[in-house]
This record gives sequence, C-alpha cells and structure tokens, in this order.
Amino acid sequence: MAVDARSVRERAAPRFLQALPSVYWLLLLPALGLLVAFYIWPLVQVLWISLIEISPNAEGLALGNYGLLFTDPGIQRLLWRTARICLITTLITIALGYVVAYAMVHVDTQHRLLLLFGVLLTFWLSVLIRAFAWILLLRSDGVIFDAVNLFYEPLRQLGVVEGRLRLVRSETGVIIGMVHYMLPYAILPLFANMQGIDQRVMLAARGLGAGPFGSFWRVYLPLSLPGLVGATILVLVFSLGFFITPALLGGGRVVMAAEYIYVSMDVTLRWGLATMLATTILAATLALVALMARIVDLRTMFGAK
Repeated sequence: MAVDARSVRERAAPRFLQALPSVYWLLLLPALGLLVAFYIWPLVQVLWISLIEISPNAEGLALGNYGLLFTDPGIQRLLWRTARICLITTLITIALGYVVAYAMVHVDTQHRLLLLFGVLLTFWLSVLIRAFAWILLLRSDGVIFDAVNLFYEPLRQLGVVEGRLRLVRSETGVIIGMVHYMLPYAILPLFANMQGIDQRVMLAARGLGAGPFGSFWRVYLPLSLPGLVGATILVLVFSLGFFITPALLGGGRVVMAAEYIYVSMDVTLRWGLATMLATTILAATLALVALMARIVDLRTMFGAK
C-alpha cells in the first residue's frame, strides 16, 4: 500500500507549524514588497494623476484627459505616428533578426562565436554614441546620404518621387536608428529558440518529399514561432517607450509619444496629459501581450514549461 509522503509530513508536523504559510512564500515576500513599492505603487500614482489633474483643453469632456484621445486631432496624430513608426521598426527588425539568428544557428562554431560577438558588441556602445554616429552618416554630407541620393535624385527628376531626400530629422532616419538599436533584442531570443530546434526534423521533412521552402514553412517556422512572438513583443514594447534615438534623429520634426510625455512633464507641466498618455501606452502594451497569449503559450515562450 503506497503512502503519501506529503500527508505523513503534515501529520508529523506540529499544529502551529501547519498553520504557518509555506516557507517559499516567506522567501518571496521581500521581492514582492520591492515590486509593490517601486513598481505597482508608482503605476497607481500615475493612473491617479491622470484622473485628477485635468488639462485645460480637457475640461468638460466626459472622460477628462482620456477624452482627448477621441477629440484632440493633435493627440491622435501623435499616437498614430508613434504606432506607425513602432510597427515599421518591429517588422524590419524581426525580419533582419530572423535572418541573422537563422544564420547563427546553421554555421559552424567559430563563425557562430564571431556573429554572437558582433551582436553583443552593440550592447557595449552607448545609445547616444550610436545616435550621433547615425546623424553623421545620414546628414546631407554623410556617406549613406550620398550613396542613397545617387538613386533617389534620378527618380525625383523623373517625377517618380517628390521632394528632396531627407534622412535626418525625418521618420526614415528615426526608423533606421531604432532598427539598429533593437536588432540585438530580436536576434538573441530568436537564436535561443532556434538552438532548441532539433535540426533532424528538417532532414526528416526533406526525406518525406518536402522541398527547401516547404520544409521551412511547414516545419521550421512553426517551431520557431515562440521565439518569433517573444522577439516581436520585446521589440514592440521597447519601441513604444523609446526616447533618445527618436529625439535626436527626429530633431523635433518627428515627435513620438515618449518625447511628448517628457515635454509635457518637464516643460509645459501638463502632468494630467502626460500621465494619461503614459497610462494609454501601458494599457496598449498589456493588451498586446494578452493578444499574443492567444496565439502562443507565453509560459513556453519564456521558458516556464
């Protein structure tokens, strides 16, 4: 007759010890306290300020500051610009990151280490240095500008495109700088996920008659989907709150939500509007994660299973 070891321990323990919470919960209490004090409570304060500090142009609206999301064209343009730039940045970053991660998995060990070193090297460079370097490369006398303008100027003279080429203080420059910064955050999750894929399944698919594209589309891509979704969430969330690179490469012409929140908090002192935008971005991020959770198992994606 099998005996449940847990029930034996519970009967053997004194009654007062049985009433105490599990020791594991006691070990988590300091971390939970720090989480509440330095994360949950500040978020509650941000939400509270967005409700009580009503901006002058939001007075009389049913939802106060949040009513500006539906009535203020300037706020709507700001959010649409932020969403557009973040989505384009995410799509380009994920596409490039997937190619690099795929190459890192399928090369020999020596080349894999060189590629990994190149990816990690970007973490050692300050975001300010990278932003100023892109300004030098993309400005009107920069190397990249001259190379792109060789193809752009004939198209402009033929009437295919309008306006002179502008890479700095434009959405194009902001997207280039953001993609460069976000690439490691896409490559590393994809690389970690692809390393866990048994390469023999591709050989099995080829042996069963699938072509190179068919085996990739039907076998490899679904297996790499958790890493793909994780990298997409990571890049998109970072993009929504990105500040330094858009502020420098945008040059005041391309203002995204994070920069507008900073100006509202520190310059114009419109705290109600700033906290409303911050709360809206947070809600959009949580909604995005909830939507992604319906596509893949987030516990598997983050290694909990």
